[in-house]
Amino acid sequence: MAKSSFYFPVLVFFILGNFGFVLPTAIADLTSPYLSPNTIFPEYQKMLHTFRIFICSPQNTKNSISYNTPAESLFHASLVNSPFVTLYPEKAHLFFVLFPSDFSARSISRFVRDLRFELPYWNRTLGADHFYMSCAGLSYESDRNLVELKKNSVQISCFPTPHGKFIPHKDITLPPLNLNSSLPSLPRSPVNKTDTFLGYFRSYGDREESQSSLVNELSGDPDFVIGSNASDRLTHMARLASSKFCLFFYAVDVSGIEDALRFGCVPVVITDGPIQDLPFLDVLRWSEMAVFVGTGGGGRELKHVLRRTCKDGSYDRMRGLGMKASQHWVWNESPQPYDAFHMVLYQLWSRRHVIRYARRELV
Repeated sequence: MAKSSFYFPVLVFFILGNFGFVLPTAIADLTSPYLSPNTIFPEYQKMLHTFRIFICSPQNTKNSISYNTPAESLFHASLVNSPFVTLYPEKAHLFFVLFPSDFSARSISRFVRDLRFELPYWNRTLGADHFYMSCAGLSYESDRNLVELKKNSVQISCFPTPHGKFIPHKDITLPPLNLNSSLPSLPRSPVNKTDTFLGYFRSYGDREESQSSLVNELSGDPDFVIGSNASDRLTHMARLASSKFCLFFYAVDVSGIEDALRFGCVPVVITDGPIQDLPFLDVLRWSEMAVFVGTGGGGRELKHVLRRTCKDGSYDRMRGLGMKASQHWVWNESPQPYDAFHMVLYQLWSRRHVIRYARRELV
């Protein structure tokens, strides 16, 4: 049976659940990209002045922490050199369970076991006021230490996270850091942007993606422009500037979403299932900044959805909100206000209120 096409611009809101974030029944401020525009700025300022993190690191890895991705490495470097780190665990709001990417499940389990016996902080919440970083996410294990780490602690993983390794409402993802981006100093889109194409798809060379029936169908449509990752900077910049929408296959390569947002090319995320791991999902109004569409209807249905978005007056608002939110996707070697590093910390700050688990619940 063929997959049915679907269009779910509000689907991402359904998975926020009950994690201390109130979803309003009506959006009062249509000019803000934030779910809680009256809360984020005062809370952000409070975070800057009071948030403290204690780093728990295995003794044999203190000077040899390595990660598989640039985003992980930059987050770690930015944190350890920031004023958010404290040397006094009793003053910490959260605890960073620090281990390198090549740590085995057995090594992680031993590390958590050591934390349990050497410090009093793990046992008081069973790890709920701790967080760790794993690009691919941790799998579910039977080991008690790993179970508590996976189920209770906040996981910071890469976007997109492999299926089954992300727990909504609790875990968060890092915005991609694309070191090969051809637009390191790309300016914001001009207000009087002129659109020539309905959609722009930039293939990153993934075999499954580049040979998909949808891409093949769009390649012959004059309303769409299909490019490759090898395109030069000016060509890519011109295509961003001349397209209303930028297309991305979820779970393939989404590192270009930041470029699209910044240049006013509304992201279209192509996926046949709900997305639970969007960066800043509990901060930004993603359903008002991006289009989410399935593959079942092919190019015809995709064009219908995009043209309908343009006709119902949503496009200009989505484009404007995306441009405002694009600053949160930017990584800087020296962190800047409201950039990716600070907004990841803001999500951690929002999770500092933890549940105290009763010891009798332990098995």
